[in-house]
Amino acid sequence: MPLSHRTVHAAAALGAVTVLAALGAPSAHADNTRLNNGVVANVYTVQHQAGCSTDIKKNPALTLAAQWHAQDVLNNRALDGDVGSDGSTAQSRSAAAGFSGTVAETVAINPALAINNLDVINQWYYDPAAFAVMSDCANTAIGVWSENSLDRSVVVAVYGKPA
Repeated sequence: MPLSHRTVHAAAALGAVTVLAALGAPSAHADNTRLNNGVVANVYTVQHQAGCSTDIKKNPALTLAAQWHAQDVLNNRALDGDVGSDGSTAQSRSAAAGFSGTVAETVAINPALAINNLDVINQWYYDPAAFAVMSDCANTAIGVWSENSLDRSVVVAVYGKPA
């Protein structure tokens, strides 16, 4: 059954309205749970390849500290490491989030909308300082958070040695 001109015009108008609404709407928060869990799994693998016999476990306080820093790095383009726009460190953010112990942090930034756990692990695995943090068997707690914008993706992992 052929489409009438009215049907085609109505569909085109609806499509244009949908595109315009999407462009004018504030960006929605993506659910990056799969990415975050993939990063945790990759760190687990790196630790076990390094000979660790303990299992790293997700920690809500470290996840909150990672979230704060990921959002800060995403929204402040001058940031590219561990220090926040307010001068905070991984240790101070983790303490503020309620974690008791020593922490370290790795940050991955991709200048694109998307990032995957392979991009992240490649950035950290081949960086000697990041690899040392990931493969430290004493880091038995972890929090991972990722944020995206149209031209920047940020993943932060905070590793903890509970007190």
